[in-house]
Amino acid sequence: MSTVARSSAATTVLATDRARLRLAAATMSAAALLAVAGFTALGSVFEYPQVLQSPTAEILDAFRAQQGAVMAWFGALAVGAALLAPTGILLGRTTGGRTGRWLAGLASAAAAVQVVGLSRWVLLVPGVSADALDPARTAVAHARFEQLHLWLGTVVGETVGYALTAAFTALASATVVRALAPRWMAGLGLVCAGLIATGVLVPLGVHLASLTNFAGYVGWCLWLLALAVVLWRTDESV
Repeated sequence: MSTVARSSAATTVLATDRARLRLAAATMSAAALLAVAGFTALGSVFEYPQVLQSPTAEILDAFRAQQGAVMAWFGALAVGAALLAPTGILLGRTTGGRTGRWLAGLASAAAAVQVVGLSRWVLLVPGVSADALDPARTAVAHARFEQLHLWLGTVVGETVGYALTAAFTALASATVVRALAPRWMAGLGLVCAGLIATGVLVPLGVHLASLTNFAGYVGWCLWLLALAVVLWRTDESV
């Protein structure tokens, strides 16, 4: 291959990597913004997540009072969670090798379980809420809601989702972020991953874990936005 041909091929690779990194920056910033907007709006119209500590009847009453808005914002959260998959895939393809495959796999799995957990508010809870208004079905509807909350919410969407999100964030921080971003950004990602991972302790009754997990997700959203800026401005391949 001639020198000119090699130069052209290298330029193509660099351009491809830049395109992937910029697309990853777009998906991760959208994910972060949807998460912030969704949680802020749900906190206002539904008192989420504090409302989940209330009795089932009160949760469903609050849901019905603002059903359209609650469903819309949980849908937005689900879209934001889903965007973690293309983010991981794009970073994985840029990184390549076994690490790249792990980045893609962890991000896709984290996105899938969180979408499953969040989607119950759009696909399943409306029907359960309607059934609860029928005195003959109230007890069964309440029991069904509690099972959905336990298995799709606490176990799948949250506990498994926390673990996978933390694992993806830690791996990304130790590899692609360390290679492309300032060292403090890789460190911040690891801290956020550790805080998010504490969420798996919430079902065990460790109440402090709710606060550390929340702090981790707030930091994670800010980390994603800062990382998106860095990746958008990156001029070199990983």
